[in-house]
Amino acid sequence: MAEPTAWRRYVAMGDSLTEGLVDPYPDGSPRGWADRFAGHLAAAAGEPLQYANLAIRGRLLRPIIAEQLEPALALKPDVVSLWGGGNDTMRPRVDIDTLTDALEAAVIRLREAGIDVILGTGIDAKDSPVLELTRGRTGVFNSSVYTIARRHGAFVIDVWGMRCLKHWGMWHDDRLHFNSIGHERVSQAALAAVGLPTRPGWDDPLPPESAKSPKEWLDWQLTWAREHAGPWIGRRIRRTSSGAGRSAKFPQYVEVPPTSSDPAE
Repeated sequence: MAEPTAWRRYVAMGDSLTEGLVDPYPDGSPRGWADRFAGHLAAAAGEPLQYANLAIRGRLLRPIIAEQLEPALALKPDVVSLWGGGNDTMRPRVDIDTLTDALEAAVIRLREAGIDVILGTGIDAKDSPVLELTRGRTGVFNSSVYTIARRHGAFVIDVWGMRCLKHWGMWHDDRLHFNSIGHERVSQAALAAVGLPTRPGWDDPLPPESAKSPKEWLDWQLTWAREHAGPWIGRRIRRTSSGAGRSAKFPQYVEVPPTSSDPAE
């Protein structure tokens, strides 16, 4: 594998996590951990980085691979982050073995092309209403991610083990997507995964939140159910995706200068 500071072309593949919802650029387009990571890579190298982001919200892992792998290969990157599976593990009938077989096949394609690969684990949903039910499936998926990485020389972003993500201050109100603080912390986890220097204390938990009164707690849960859980369940019933009709935000390379963590500004 090449040294990360030698990477000059980076392509991000994935779903809403990588597209970067709820952390917008000034023009309103989505920004997330991968955009920040691209800036950090450019700064570490001291040279501009060519960066493309093919991720689209709502995508399951196999559609991510089917739709984004060939365009990623065509860009001839030095490194690709391929991170998905979260939308799959929320489905109770997901076949984890079939899922990870597809992931491994994609990693093999990338590695055979001489491209370095960064994978990501699923997030630990312990103490999260409803999503905690996915914890066992996600743990099995993560085990396979580490096995695939060992077999093929890939890097792994270990968000499952991030202490700071246990704090709701890292999350958007929907409890599914990171806010700007969470995205920056995950970009630091990506730096740690590839062996580059990180910001001191990047995984330190935030101070404990003030305890909610029973009424505040109930209002918090009801607001979440009405504004976020309900619409999500509705899409599942209608078999529609939040990413229907959307295209990648950076399908071709944009240049990220070494002094910025935000491309295309």
